[in-house]
Amino acid sequence: MSLPTTLADWLERCERLHPKEIDMTLERSRRVAARLGLAFDVPVIVVAGTNGKGSTCAMLESIALAAGYRVGLYSKPHLVHFEERCRVNGRMVEADALLPHFEAVEAVRVAEGLGLTYFEFTTLAIARLLSQAPLDLVILEVGLGGRLDAVNVVDADCAVITSIDIDHTEYLGNTREAIGFEKAGIMRAGRPVIVSDPMPPQSIIDRAREVGADLWRFGRDFNYSGDKQQWSWAGRHKRFNALAYPALRGANQLLNAAGVLAVFEALHQRLPISAQAVRTGFAQIELAGRFQIVPGQPTLVLDVAHNPHSVSTLAQNLDQMGFFPRTHAVLGVMHDKDIDTILTRMAPLVDHWHFTDLPRPRAERAAALAARQASLAQKGLKGPGPVEVSCHASPADALREAVEQCDPTDRIVVFGSFLTVGGVLKDGLPRLTGQHAT
Repeated sequence: MSLPTTLADWLERCERLHPKEIDMTLERSRRVAARLGLAFDVPVIVVAGTNGKGSTCAMLESIALAAGYRVGLYSKPHLVHFEERCRVNGRMVEADALLPHFEAVEAVRVAEGLGLTYFEFTTLAIARLLSQAPLDLVILEVGLGGRLDAVNVVDADCAVITSIDIDHTEYLGNTREAIGFEKAGIMRAGRPVIVSDPMPPQSIIDRAREVGADLWRFGRDFNYSGDKQQWSWAGRHKRFNALAYPALRGANQLLNAAGVLAVFEALHQRLPISAQAVRTGFAQIELAGRFQIVPGQPTLVLDVAHNPHSVSTLAQNLDQMGFFPRTHAVLGVMHDKDIDTILTRMAPLVDHWHFTDLPRPRAERAAALAARQASLAQKGLKGPGPVEVSCHASPADALREAVEQCDPTDRIVVFGSFLTVGGVLKDGLPRLTGQHAT
């Protein structure tokens, strides 16, 4: 059988190689990585956690670039284009640059007689590209869990664990302790692990002690303080004072930023950075879909929040934005999420729900979301006033109707999944011009 010649064809092929979308094991990935000779001769940072991984990776990348380092980043999932998952020196790689690495993974897969999942195959291909690029630093974001995630075939020089909350319970367990144990699988003996969750599960602390990792805890080994104008950071032996707030908005971004600075202190002998690089890096961060506010009429907020913890943070951030007469919410979400809690935590802010289908079998249908909202309303769940509900075939359709119904002073929030936000970004960043309500 001839090999695909385009990235789109390779991705379609990868989707057919394994009967399961997710199959938790490292054995297949380890065998392929060993045959590929996959190895890095520069520092590697691996980032795991429930929420805050993407922001943490973006901050690490931005500061390292500002310090003059050559940086490779693997982050996921993508919003519109698969190539978003791989960045070299701040730029998305070209699709054609990935093709020889897909071919190399396929050759080993066939020789070993393995059926890699989509995530395993693409992770190995991107890791191979980054391992062969002329870089000074590689940042790898874990997909799901940590212990059995394909990224964990790489031994991290520094591990980062961001906030831990309940998500992916069918694979990781239904308690923070169980989930923390899975995330802790990225630790390595004698190497630093930065935990930016201020109240980490005991399982993370116990695992660090068991493997002999150098555990850096927020509140003990590093911390931050500040006011509305500026903030300061203190680590084990280093301080940064009079810092401007990161360009990324949101209530939890200082926790992520504090963990990022701990990483650079832990790696200071191999990756020294200046205070100017820190300031420049925080000022220049760009990350679509993380409480991204798009100016216009009405105001548009894009957020990939898709579990109760991240949605609670989104609700807090929305509440602090100021007054808007009405809030329209475009929501599409996977059916295995805690949908009732997501609806409950956003309900006090939402005047009109625009539920949308998503192009995945795992997604909850818009009509089912509407039925859940109606059931919760019958049980006493209330919005800020009379609540309207509508259903749509796509996020773009939902956004289009929301704009038509909005007054220019209203706001629209799009959330619930990378697919929901990506669905409104597929034709570029929307610039809204709403009509006055009649």
